[in-house]
Amino acid sequence: MRLDDPWYEASAAGWGEADGEGDAASDGTSGPGEPRPAPSAAEIYLEVHRSAAFREVRRRYRRFVAPAALAFLLWYLAYVVAATTAPGLMARPVAGAVNVAMVAGLGQFLTTFLLTWAYARHARLRRDRAALDLRWDTQEMTRGLGPDLANGPGPRATRGPGR
Repeated sequence: MRLDDPWYEASAAGWGEADGEGDAASDGTSGPGEPRPAPSAAEIYLEVHRSAAFREVRRRYRRFVAPAALAFLLWYLAYVVAATTAPGLMARPVAGAVNVAMVAGLGQFLTTFLLTWAYARHARLRRDRAALDLRWDTQEMTRGLGPDLANGPGPRATRGPGR
């Protein structure tokens, strides 16, 4: 067993227990005078999922993705509807052999690249740092060292090398 692996959960694999016998009572609770067992990985991830920091990362994600996806879908549907219902408009020449349909089709490619750039920029500026902080907190908690995430991330000086 590697002690430096924060994602390893020996009890989840069933190792270290002899046929269901353990230190805890049969209902999974500790008896009187016994120390409370460390939380399982599932409990830790549920705590992270309920934390305000996690909700904030998800809110920032949804506030960008939902409008961007809706705008792109409407732009694509407008192109398809215009191509099928207004062939005269789409065939109108813009410059030489280039018509409105070609410009709109190339605009689809351009907006795809612009949306990809905008998403990457938004993620880098608005979510990546908070998500990395959550990851460090989760790793610390699985090691039994971390802060209580219910009140948000702990002090920055305790997370990760060189931070």
